[in-house]
Amino acid sequence: MHIENNILRHYLRDVYFITGTAYAGKSTTARLLAERYHMALCGENYFMRVSDVVADPAVQPDLCYFRQMKSWEDFVRRSPEEYERWMYSCSREAAGFEIAELLSLSGRGKIVVDTNLPLSALHELSDWEHVAVMLSPQSLSVDRFFDRADPEKRMILQVIESCPDAEAVMENYKEGLKRINGRAHYEEYLHSGFFTLVREDDGRDTREEVLEKVAKHFGLIET
Repeated sequence: MHIENNILRHYLRDVYFITGTAYAGKSTTARLLAERYHMALCGENYFMRVSDVVADPAVQPDLCYFRQMKSWEDFVRRSPEEYERWMYSCSREAAGFEIAELLSLSGRGKIVVDTNLPLSALHELSDWEHVAVMLSPQSLSVDRFFDRADPEKRMILQVIESCPDAEAVMENYKEGLKRINGRAHYEEYLHSGFFTLVREDDGRDTREEVLEKVAKHFGLIET
């Protein structure tokens, strides 16, 4: 069954999407917008509570990777090319779950989404006033990947450090991160046609500054 884009746009008219590269401040900005402007928040990977149960290996093979992998060591040892392919394939496979989840929230007020939807899908489902692209230097996504203390990253670091050739495995994993956040993907976001903010790696706390710019773009405050 196919639902026309004009129908989806109608039901998603109160949804505001934030996308972009890693370490650009997407999750923080989405959270602050939700708090400041009383919006519902769909945080990073919000669809997984459903996709983890419903995803079918025959239809969404990459979303089902963790069910079928041999070990976490195999995960961190994948080639950089395969890691890049898998990440972007997961975004495409997850699109249906994202849209279905947002449709289930339709009519309950404004929603801000930290999204992995492909840019092509955002062009079909939304418009310039409802999408913000946030970008960061590649070095942030690679050099600071393990700076965050969230359990997933701590676990991956422990797996890498437990490998007999930990240094080589770490370099391999970082090469994958470089490819995921590489120039080609960066340029695609930069020239997407959507409102874009670029994070500068100057050490300043720009959370409030960015929040104001995105809120103005979304029409949440007067310009």
